[in-house]
Amino acid sequence: MLRYTLKRLGYMVVTLWLIITITFFIMHLLPGTPLKNEEKIPPQVREQILEQYGLKDPLPVQYVKFMGNLLQGDLGKSMTLDGREVVEFIAQGFPVSAFVGSQAVIFGTLIGLLLGTIAGLNRGKLVDNAAIIVAVLGVSVPSFVMGGFLSYFVGVKLQWLPPGLWESYESSILPSLALSFGVIAQISRYVRTEMVEVLDQDYMKTAKAKGLNRSTVIIRHALRNALIPAVTVLGPLAVNIITGSLVIEQIFALPGLGKFFVQSIQQNDYTMIMGVTVFYSALIIVVIFLVDLLYGLIDPRIRISGAKE
Repeated sequence: MLRYTLKRLGYMVVTLWLIITITFFIMHLLPGTPLKNEEKIPPQVREQILEQYGLKDPLPVQYVKFMGNLLQGDLGKSMTLDGREVVEFIAQGFPVSAFVGSQAVIFGTLIGLLLGTIAGLNRGKLVDNAAIIVAVLGVSVPSFVMGGFLSYFVGVKLQWLPPGLWESYESSILPSLALSFGVIAQISRYVRTEMVEVLDQDYMKTAKAKGLNRSTVIIRHALRNALIPAVTVLGPLAVNIITGSLVIEQIFALPGLGKFFVQSIQQNDYTMIMGVTVFYSALIIVVIFLVDLLYGLIDPRIRISGAKE
């Protein structure tokens, strides 16, 4: 298991390095510079600004300097947003995105597991058909459509919850619900499919023949094995939601991290682009690593086979 874990950690480091390197060089292919109203800036001032941020150095030199600063934990300063540290923007925007996204993931996972399990146990019945319809709608209807619907009808028309802004806990409920529908659809679909397959396996018949009650058979044998595909899709899905949905943040006027990321791309803010990319990438890689470890907890056979490799 230790060898398996160290091997995965090595893959994580190499993957993060590749993402950083590719993003760095592609980023500099964007047209323009980080300077606002560049044509109105005197040439001497322009040269001083470019020199200040190291943009006059050859690209390989800039890359080496960036990697050196990154290894020291320095993500640099924003080139367009008042020269503030990139870490400040991440610290300001990520908690909002993470809070809303975490609620969406938790709620969506619980409802998805329940819905998928019930559907799998009632294959071909009304409940199963209803679950399939919910899953199809959840996948087909974008979260921003659901967000607009909830904001207008629940927030504006019915006035049950705030339609937008970030003022209290109630402000997080509607955006979390809008994001959770996709999670419900994905989890319920995978769990339902696996439950149908697992229930037909020989070991399920053996468990029933041993006299185990129905709930024990479902929880300890059927659901446990059906969770593996759900865990696979849940990892990247959770990161994508937690790191922030730009459209949802715009609909509900949330001060999340997605807003800063898109602004940085539009304004060629190289340090902000790289800082947020490094943060996002590291988060995704860590979550995928944790998902790999969860496999071993859910199914010991995976842990054993991984150790043998």
